[in-house]
Amino acid sequence: MKKGMRFVLGMTMAAMLACTSFAGVVMAEEVPDASGDPAVTLVYAEVNPLDTTVVGQVATHFAERVNELTGGTVTVDVQGGGVLGAEGDFCDDMIGGIGTIDMARLSVSTLTGYGVPKSALLCLPFTFASRDHFWNFAASDLAQEFMDEPEENGPGLRGLFLGEEGFRHIFTNKPVSSLDEIQGLKIRVSTDPTMVGMINALGANATVVAYGELYQSLQSGVVDGAENPVGNYYANSFYEVAPNLILDGHQLGVIELVITDMAWNKLTEAQQECIKIAAKECQEYNKKLSEKIEEDTLAELGDQITVVEVDKAEWIEKCKDVIAEATADYADLYQAIEDLQ
Repeated sequence: MKKGMRFVLGMTMAAMLACTSFAGVVMAEEVPDASGDPAVTLVYAEVNPLDTTVVGQVATHFAERVNELTGGTVTVDVQGGGVLGAEGDFCDDMIGGIGTIDMARLSVSTLTGYGVPKSALLCLPFTFASRDHFWNFAASDLAQEFMDEPEENGPGLRGLFLGEEGFRHIFTNKPVSSLDEIQGLKIRVSTDPTMVGMINALGANATVVAYGELYQSLQSGVVDGAENPVGNYYANSFYEVAPNLILDGHQLGVIELVITDMAWNKLTEAQQECIKIAAKECQEYNKKLSEKIEEDTLAELGDQITVVEVDKAEWIEKCKDVIAEATADYADLYQAIEDLQ
């Protein structure tokens, strides 16, 4: 318990330090006065815990900044820890017009199943060679094309910012020290077809399990492993039942904050502009926080886990057919992303 408390405190301090860099951001923006506008509450859905994950802390920071920038007229009610379901449930609610959820942080892989096919390029294995590569992309005009896709294709969502929650790595409940030893293991995946294809291409057996059931599935042996960013691996206590962490970095966890058109249209123009400013700030906040959390998490876990370094070239070679098939219809667009390294 004390170790966990120290870690949360450390992450909170990391967040506070990151916040200090925003003092000049708003000064560079002309913030409209929304203090006299009608009060609006927006429900923000997040599947991960709020205190100990990148995405959770980004959600909290976004809510605070929206409240400050709008003079308190827009309240963002962040519902974390998956209390509103999984990401697919978020999309079903928002796209279906149910109205329980106004906005959500989604993995871009989730959007690919809802009429947003270009997003698949951002979650292919080894698309981004480094964090710098991703942030070069996120700051480019090309990123806006991906941001606009949910609105242009008609799901009734609009993108507010792109970010990342860290490189995703495989972890297992039994010792694994090489790609050869992954052969035949049952590795938990979401329903994302690209991730299913990647795990199968590595020689493992992709096994779909609900995220909320993953801890128990690892503990009982329903699956032998799974994959997640390091921060989520820690925050969800997966290391307790799967203490073997393979730093393959097969995918950067690209995220997108989206809001429904229905919720957006409830806001005044001034409130909308304040939300855009808050989103821009949170993207920078995310950039500073993500790498810090990953480094601190690995240090905190220490000898509680076994960390395995791998030669990524071998893994990339195994995935080349999956990548080629997934990029066939967007070869030029994918190459444009690669050229931003």
